[in-house]
Amino acid sequence: MTKRILIVLTSHDDLGGREKTGYYVSEAAHPWEVFRGAGFDVDIASVRGGEPPHDGFDPADPAQTAFLALPAQRDTTRVADVDPSRYDAVLYAGGHGTMWDFPDDPDVARVGREVYERGGVVAAVCHGPSALVNLTLSDGTLLVAGRRVAAFTNDEERERGVADVVPFLLADALTASGARHEPAPNWQAQVVVDGRLATGQNPASAAPLAGRVVELLS
Repeated sequence: MTKRILIVLTSHDDLGGREKTGYYVSEAAHPWEVFRGAGFDVDIASVRGGEPPHDGFDPADPAQTAFLALPAQRDTTRVADVDPSRYDAVLYAGGHGTMWDFPDDPDVARVGREVYERGGVVAAVCHGPSALVNLTLSDGTLLVAGRRVAAFTNDEERERGVADVVPFLLADALTASGARHEPAPNWQAQVVVDGRLATGQNPASAAPLAGRVVELLS
């Protein structure tokens, strides 16, 4: 049967009152392109449903333009309405908005937990691993506890100039949840796979991460 992937996006559009934000387009568009190229079906959901806010759009990138034109991107399914049993993998795309609405949303966690416990792959890129900070399995253990992960680094946050704006530093929060954060130099692609948990550090990591998810599902 054809594999089916769910891409989850933030619905939060305010970067601490400083500027508008949302999901980072390339971090959804490039995995979408890789998954579709592998013959997978791809669905899109967001925390509140409808058309989610986006950030970092590059109109010169055909994949990003194509993704934003998708009817499924313009009218995403609400995460609360997602049936995780339909999916072989879930990818939490990044963007600063995720730092506000991913960590404590019960349905963001529910989808990841159920996909993982059914033998599927949980993936997240850049700020998308904010979905993993509080994600517990049915036995109460944190999914990331004792696992190797990649995520947006403290140095990248400082270089971006918003380390004092985001509600927490993602790498520190993952470490506090028991993860072993493995950073690469700023803005360099870094993908870490630990069993059926696959994570990427930054926008450059999105397509390589998707490639690893394809390998895990093959």
